[in-house]
Amino acid sequence: MSNLGATMKQEECSSPQNPRQKPKSLKMNKGFIKGLVLTAVLAIAAGYLAGFPFLSVMGVMIISIILGMGWKGLMGVPQDSLPGITFSSKYLLRAGIILMGLRLNIEAIISAGISIILIDVAVIVFTLIIMLYIGKLLSIDPHLSALIAVGTAVCGAAAIVAVAPLIGAKKELTAISVAFIAIMGTIVTIFYTFLYPVLGLDSYQYGLLTGATLHELAHVIAAAVPGGDVSSDTAILVKLGRVALLIPVALILGVLFKKKEMNTPKHKNKLKDLPIPWFIFGFLLMCLVNTMGILSESFTRMLIALSIFLLSMAMAGLGLGVNFSEFKKLNNKVLITGISGSIALVCLGFIITKI
Repeated sequence: MSNLGATMKQEECSSPQNPRQKPKSLKMNKGFIKGLVLTAVLAIAAGYLAGFPFLSVMGVMIISIILGMGWKGLMGVPQDSLPGITFSSKYLLRAGIILMGLRLNIEAIISAGISIILIDVAVIVFTLIIMLYIGKLLSIDPHLSALIAVGTAVCGAAAIVAVAPLIGAKKELTAISVAFIAIMGTIVTIFYTFLYPVLGLDSYQYGLLTGATLHELAHVIAAAVPGGDVSSDTAILVKLGRVALLIPVALILGVLFKKKEMNTPKHKNKLKDLPIPWFIFGFLLMCLVNTMGILSESFTRMLIALSIFLLSMAMAGLGLGVNFSEFKKLNNKVLITGISGSIALVCLGFIITKI
């Protein structure tokens, strides 16, 4: 009888009906919400900080990832909040990239002429080849050199976070690449702004230079201002052309990095295994929606603002997931690769303005 009573008591304690034991699903839901709220708060804080003159050049997404890394370093990240943080850095990221397509008008780029499209293609191909080659010579992790290269060549942080899952890059490498691109892009932006009066370029040429060589759209907009409206319009058109090429660039890099794996005898080629970023087709769809003028201007602006906020949450989540020990990979070789590639791109930009 005593054994039976002990068994019954044990079953009662382990039963889900025991009020002292919290359901696992409820605990997970609270942790999920905690992580989601944390990324949202950091994104809001980043938006506030981005209103300051110098920080506005860096952009809200860059500030978000820095805040995320700073929070983890100072406060730590509770284990139960990881699901919410992962949701932000993965799914909200894709949603933000899709809505970002509303910033692109395909007709405006086409009407600007084939010359701008050729310039964008030349800039991207040149930069990718140069930086990947330098990275290989210096024996850098190919994922890291590819991310820094695509961030420099295409559209900064957005390109990096879009390409990273396709090539199987670790989130630490993604964060390092985004941080590096932010710093490098900001330096070049300031460099252009102060040297514009002595560069000897007219407004159109200066807009061409900034749009073809700067990393983030925020960098382009900030640097083009001294050249006036013509410079700003030209710079944005050239930059948007590079943004549009994110889709083919992402697909090509995905294929190149997955080719060896897909050719192994044990690997079966299935649709789900193909390195296709399905969310980027959503980005293309939004480009078409904006081009066709289906949505009102006010609603489009609201969705663009939402995309920036979602991307900021994703960046905050990315920063919160950084393993700081991985920063040792940002050594002199990585700096040489990134700086050399940026300098080469600037030189190409000056050559383009003279052709």
